[in-house]
Amino acid sequence: MFDTLTERLSSAADALRGRGRLTEDNIADTVRQVRMALLEADVAVPVVKAFTDAVRVRALGEEVSRSLTPGQAFVKIIHDELVAVMGEPGAGLNLRAQPPVVVLLAGLQGAGKTTTAAKLARHLREKHKKKVLLASTDVYRPAAMTQLERLASQVDCEYFAADPSTPPVEIAQSAVAHARRHVHDVVIVDTAGRLHVDAEMMAEVRAVDRAIEPLERLFVVDSMAGQDAVNAARAFNEALALTGVILTKADGDARGGAALSVRHVTGKPILFLGVGEKTEALEPFHPERVASRILGMGDVVSLVEQVHAKVDQEKAEKLARKLTKGRGFDLTDLKEQLQQFQNMGGVEAFMDKLPAGLVPPKAAGQVDPRQMRRQIAIIDSMTPGERRRPGIIDGSRKRRIAAGSGVQVQDVNRLLKQFAEMERMMKKLKGGGVRKLLRGLGGRMPGGFPGGFPRPR
Repeated sequence: MFDTLTERLSSAADALRGRGRLTEDNIADTVRQVRMALLEADVAVPVVKAFTDAVRVRALGEEVSRSLTPGQAFVKIIHDELVAVMGEPGAGLNLRAQPPVVVLLAGLQGAGKTTTAAKLARHLREKHKKKVLLASTDVYRPAAMTQLERLASQVDCEYFAADPSTPPVEIAQSAVAHARRHVHDVVIVDTAGRLHVDAEMMAEVRAVDRAIEPLERLFVVDSMAGQDAVNAARAFNEALALTGVILTKADGDARGGAALSVRHVTGKPILFLGVGEKTEALEPFHPERVASRILGMGDVVSLVEQVHAKVDQEKAEKLARKLTKGRGFDLTDLKEQLQQFQNMGGVEAFMDKLPAGLVPPKAAGQVDPRQMRRQIAIIDSMTPGERRRPGIIDGSRKRRIAAGSGVQVQDVNRLLKQFAEMERMMKKLKGGGVRKLLRGLGGRMPGGFPGGFPRPR
């Protein structure tokens, strides 16, 4: 997310390097570049104007004249203004009410509401220990109810089954009554996708809203929607008095304009980011961290939190003890590391949170998520002895492993080469060699990193 915006804003800030101070003359072109970067990222025009005006005023103010590095100060100004545009950190859902707390999801067609409903249910169950009921009032889209029922079973939450011929208002009322009788803490009501210009469908969602009086009315918006997201956000906010926003498909958006526009238009906090297709791919929205990612500073705090939540600490400690005692890093260990990365959303999600300087140029765009699955399949096709002692894998064994995992012999060779590089790295970790290893990398990621990080070309 934000790839293009990050690149353009970085270029704008670079133009100020070497300047002794910021003046009206040298700031004008830089602000113009910032304006163009935001417009190209599909940020709403009123937001762009307010943002660049604020940046210009602050850049020419006293706070910058006292700085020894005006270029760095300008980056900080952009960071602070990005945070201001995206709003204060969301306090999360309001769960301090008599159960069941009713959460209504609304948005445009194709925004990802049904998947988001399941992600939110999982978040509430795992993070807040809530008993959640999922209900769908989407009687228009074929298999919409079946989809939510299937997702509900995946996230271990109850689904309220209803006849598709039943009016949406009645389904919503029955679901809330069921949640009340069966002592659910939260009931999430998924609504049909609708165009904000469809008066009849907008009237329907207002009727559902009046019937169940939700405590939370969340607008689910595709972060790739651009200017459409702004118009839709305004219309839904007028219809429902929204309490918050969830941005979906944030992992695939290279522009990010919706994140900078929706908060300004609705005045409502962005609560969550959908960062993948899996039900665990939902992150709380932190403006400061997102602003850092936009400026190429990475989001190490979120990465650390994700590692603590997703990485099997017992296995990590076991591997650490193994390496400390001098026992070798083998292919079983590599497979476990690959699976840990998958649990964290894949290598691309990991790289997205790293500072730009640690990632080779254009490396993120060259990462193939299927590569990691292929590597795990290759290791699964090996015998326990081959995993422990890769050196015994000769030509005939490679052909057998390739056939068993459905890949080419070249893929097996590539994995073994990457493993050899990792094994050398792991040996350097023994005896306090971490600093030496980092010096050797020189701020670059190794070409043989799990998941097949490509070398810069």
